[in-house]
Amino acid sequence: MEIKQQCVVALTWVLKDTLGEELDVLDDPVEFLVGGDDLLQVIEAALLGQKAGAKLELQIEPEEGFGDFNDQLIFFESRQLFAAELEEGMTFDGAALPAGCQSKVPENAMYTVTEIYPEHVVLDGNHPLAGIALRLSLTVEGVRDATEEEIGCGSAGTGFFRIEPLHAIAPGNDTLH
Repeated sequence: MEIKQQCVVALTWVLKDTLGEELDVLDDPVEFLVGGDDLLQVIEAALLGQKAGAKLELQIEPEEGFGDFNDQLIFFESRQLFAAELEEGMTFDGAALPAGCQSKVPENAMYTVTEIYPEHVVLDGNHPLAGIALRLSLTVEGVRDATEEEIGCGSAGTGFFRIEPLHAIAPGNDTLH
């Protein structure tokens, strides 16, 4: 079956930065909806017309991937506003930040705790891969028609390219996939 809009592809890949450092490896196939919210547009465009077994090498520039790093999305908040169990790497929805945070923090972004100091916490609203050019070596392991439910949701259930909070205040470990 040829990859087209509204189908599901099972992919494996190795994601590296331009220096060759591995950022992510998918050894076991993961399903993504083509024509939904699961994949970056540049990846979908490269997949269209391919079939199971295809191997692709992509260079993804920041503007095609996760955007340029924006230092205006770095915020310093009082440590006292957060739970004692706060850990680096935790994510917060901007609308669910603790009361008392700066009013200029946009609510429509996800924030990652990047550093914790005795008096303040550093929140970063950039995607962890913002500003990084990426090299993606991917293999199409399978292709199938999407279900009505997947099309309606706009996803095969995989949110690799979205950072979503698992915990608003409680500790946790949110990953890219």
